[in-house]
Amino acid sequence: GARGAFGRPAPLPQTGWERLRELWRLDEQQQFPEETVNIAKSAFTAGVVGWLYGGLPAFVSARKAFIESSHGEIFQNRADAVQSAHRAGLRSFIRYGWRWSWRVAAFATVFNVVSTGLSAYRDKTTISNFAAAGAFTGALFRVHLGLQGLAGGVVFGTAFGVPAGGLLMAMYGLAGETLQEKRSRERRELYEQRLAEWQSRLSRTEILGQTESNAQGRPEMERATEL
Repeated sequence: GARGAFGRPAPLPQTGWERLRELWRLDEQQQFPEETVNIAKSAFTAGVVGWLYGGLPAFVSARKAFIESSHGEIFQNRADAVQSAHRAGLRSFIRYGWRWSWRVAAFATVFNVVSTGLSAYRDKTTISNFAAAGAFTGALFRVHLGLQGLAGGVVFGTAFGVPAGGLLMAMYGLAGETLQEKRSRERRELYEQRLAEWQSRLSRTEILGQTESNAQGRPEMERATEL
């Protein structure tokens, strides 16, 4: 507590590994950095998109197949037949939606973790970070198919990472700065503010100590004069 109140503020991270560790460290408000929060948000969004992408066509296809194959079946009424068709479609929606959901979410998460980590380590955001992240993610998801699958994954991942990175860089250009630049600026401003506060406290402490020393020395001088 005393060190946090009176000690010199911790210096800014100087190495890539220090910046990487900061991505997974809670700040004073017990919050993760914006980049880390965005990784979690993008994973959730990718999961929803993947579920809809895989589930909706499966729902329509299963419902249609149920209707075509149930002409000879007997239902209690029309509502019962409609509900049965919907249940068949819903089962396919859940089954195939989940298959796509976790794959898309995992791909997006690995891609964002690698690209964000590269940007933090290099202390700059470039399209090459996204291309490398795409190549690594594509290779990771196709490595079980052997060398040919690995090469195809690299090509697919790079082809995905370059336009995705270009789109994000364009958005950063409209915003005026990248997330890495914003974080570096905010971190520098916070450090300068804390350093100024620390120097101000240090100056007041020195003045207070000098005042107390003068106050203690005055009675001694008076006693010496009396003698």
